[in-house]
Formats: sequence, structure tokens, C-alpha cells
Amino acid sequence: MNGHVHSGTNAERVLVTGAAGFIGSHLVDHLLELGHTVIGVDNFDPFYSPEEKRRNLTAAQAHPRFRLIETDCAELETLEAALRDVEFDVVVHLAARAGVRPSIAEPLTYIRANVLATQAMLELARRRGVTRFVFGSSSSVYGNNAKVPFAEDDPVERPISPYAATKRACELLCHTYHHLHGMGVLSLRFFTVYGPRQRPDLAIRKFATLMLRGRPVPLYGDGSTERDYTWIDDIVRGIAAAIQRTRAVPGEFEIINLGGSRTTSLARLVELIAESLGIKPHIDRHPMQPGDVLRTYADVSKAERLLGYRPTTPVEVGIPRFIEWLRAQPLHP
Repeated sequence: MNGHVHSGTNAERVLVTGAAGFIGSHLVDHLLELGHTVIGVDNFDPFYSPEEKRRNLTAAQAHPRFRLIETDCAELETLEAALRDVEFDVVVHLAARAGVRPSIAEPLTYIRANVLATQAMLELARRRGVTRFVFGSSSSVYGNNAKVPFAEDDPVERPISPYAATKRACELLCHTYHHLHGMGVLSLRFFTVYGPRQRPDLAIRKFATLMLRGRPVPLYGDGSTERDYTWIDDIVRGIAAAIQRTRAVPGEFEIINLGGSRTTSLARLVELIAESLGIKPHIDRHPMQPGDVLRTYADVSKAERLLGYRPTTPVEVGIPRFIEWLRAQPLHP
């Protein structure tokens, strides 16, 4: 038996929304390994391949302590009906439409999938008497923050994309439920998460796939924009620690950064991917895109203090590991 497995007394029933997604499916696997019971909720939104999302849950689906419920988090009544006979102790709400550029093209879709769904999940928890809520927010709320690294008390009143605005709106709704109903809420601001099962539209996977196909890689700007890339296992450990904290310290409201706490330029990222693939990339340069921030960089001292969080995997280790996964995929070109 795995040394991490909780004794029966610590095992909990965790409701995870967006369970078939990139971060959600990794979290589900990790929680099952820790001995918890997991209720996964997903609507298999066609933003990218539902088949791929189903594959993400292959291991979980074979597990006796996992149950999948297919429903849309934005529909409160449907959600309530689907979960009527399901008991849960804590909600981890990760279901969302992600992506800055697509949110500019489809702002209403983002409002529904992000703001309405978060409102519905908070209300569901309140109606069910569940007072522990972990919310997946995003570093995009910081906008073009001049001060680095970004700290949780930096101003976030100037989002530069509908996606960022929806995530900030969700944080405010979380605070409202904390204030009115004493709900314990931890809002976790994720910084550019990558790793196996990453969405096909995200830079690392997109660039690697294009290189493997011998196609040009579109680069926006001069390659100097920087991101704080965070390995998936680090994020998952941070979320698991947050779940535990909502139990140990009930009724608090905190916003916490989860990032790698170092930056990598776009040019360097392309280099690392190309090196891992052993391919010389063709670069197709474009102007900077509206909504894109110049850099993200997490101050994780609060996460370390409250969650014992410490990122362990630098991009030099993570990228080759990701490439190994990508090459093994059935969709591999």
C-alpha cells in the first residue's frame, strides 16, 4: 500500500468539477491515490476533443471510489438533480472555459462557463450545507502588473481580457459567499500549468505538435514575453494541500498564488521544446496579440506559508518529460 494513503478517518468525499480536464483529471487520480472518494463532474464541452478528455479519466473510471456525473455546472437545477443522492464534504471547482484569445472572440460563452457556473456551484454548496470550497483562479487576473513577482495583494482591477475578467468576478463571488454564509474558500491563482494531458491549444503542446509535423510555429511579439510555467504535479499538490487546509482552518477566505516562481521567455521556451524534440523549428513571427500580458511571475511565499507549497520541477526538467508523454499519444502525428 502506498505510504501516502490516508487512514479511513481522513478520507473525504471530494466533488471535483472539470474532472476530465487537464488539471482536473490529474487531481482526481491524486485524490484517489490518497484514499479519498471522488465525484467528478464534467460536461465534456467540445472546446477540445471530448474523446481526449474521456481518455484522461481512464484510470479513474476503473476505480471503485470514483463516480463521474455528466452535467453542466452552469445549470443549477440540472446540477442539483444530478447530485441529489451524492454526499460530498468539499467542492473543488475547476470547470471553466480557459484561454485569453478565444475569450475575446466569444465573451458570452466565457461568462456562462466561468461566472454563471461558479455562482451555481457556490449556491449548490450553500444549499447542501457544504462550507468548504476551493476555486481554480488564474494569474491572468493580474493583467499587465508592473511589479514582479506578482503578490496576492497587488491590485487586480484592470483585467485585459474577458477571460481574466471572468476569473476576477468569480473570486469576488467566492468572497461574497464567505462573507454572507461563512463559507471557507481558497481561491488558487494558477500560473501557466503544463504537463501530460495539457490542452491542445496551449503553447507548449501546440508548438511541439507543429514542430513534429514540420509546420511553422507562430510566435507573437519578439519572443521576450515571459511566463511562469508550472509543472502539473506541483499544482496538484498545491490543490490537495488547499483541500486539507479548508478542513484544518474552517471558514477562512484566502487568495493564493500557485506558480513555479521563475520566468521563461517565449524564445527560450521554443528552444527547450526544439532541443527536446531534436528538431530545428521554423518560426512564423506575428505582432503581439490583444489580451496577452507581457509577463507572469508568481510570488509563492503565501502558498509556502499556508500550504507548505514548494514548486519542484523547473522547465528544463518538465519540458523533456512533457515531450516524452506527447510522443506516446495516439494522436501523435
